[in-house]
Amino acid sequence: MFQETVSILHSAQVAENVYTLEFVSERIAHATLPGQFLNLKPDDSFDPLLRRAYSVHRIREDRIEVIFNVVGKGSRILAAKEPGDPLDVMGPLGVPFHYEGEYGTAILVSGGVGIAPMPILGDRLLALGKSVVNIHGARTAGMIANDGRLTNPIFATDDGSLGFHGNVVGALDAWLHDHGASNVRLFACGPNRMLGALGEYCNARGLPLEVSLECQMACGIGICQGCPVEMATGNRKYTLVCTHGPNYDINDIVLDSIPSVH
Repeated sequence: MFQETVSILHSAQVAENVYTLEFVSERIAHATLPGQFLNLKPDDSFDPLLRRAYSVHRIREDRIEVIFNVVGKGSRILAAKEPGDPLDVMGPLGVPFHYEGEYGTAILVSGGVGIAPMPILGDRLLALGKSVVNIHGARTAGMIANDGRLTNPIFATDDGSLGFHGNVVGALDAWLHDHGASNVRLFACGPNRMLGALGEYCNARGLPLEVSLECQMACGIGICQGCPVEMATGNRKYTLVCTHGPNYDINDIVLDSIPSVH
């Protein structure tokens, strides 16, 4: 884990209330694995006091990109950053996705800003020789960054304005109907309600599913104890999302035990 002050290389709004920040950090870029996150300090003031946790979205050589919605003061400050502005970055943090194993096709399911860890994960899976399909959903087309950042994307919108008319579980069901469910593994990130519905669908069909949890992680290193998730298996009653996650087998956790950030 490293902490350094970097300069913003590029910032942009890529969809309705969806923003990206890009900066250069050779050390962090080379150390980061898919599913890990960074803790960003919006500025050098004490308001907001705490850092903000964001999954690493893309890495291209030494360039790192994060993607986020504006939901409060910290993210508003980040969205207003311009090239050359400083940014205090700490990371990589957390346990990466468990993407090793013998399977042929990885299906990456995301909703809203849950798209965050999917491009970097897709790149790694392709490098391992896996086939990759992304299923990404939002309420409407304007909320989707449809600019080539996802591998083999299938989009789902609640209003039918882009791609499949319905949610990501319905789009997944349609894909599996056409292509079959053998030799596949699923990875997902998004609102807890989406993850819960997806978990029920996968469990009913015996499909392996790993989820990346979205929750508030103030310190990012387990000191503040502010991100517990109840465990459904094993000897531990709780683990911390920031140090033991954010990526878990859906059957190992009690999803309703963490507050939704949506």
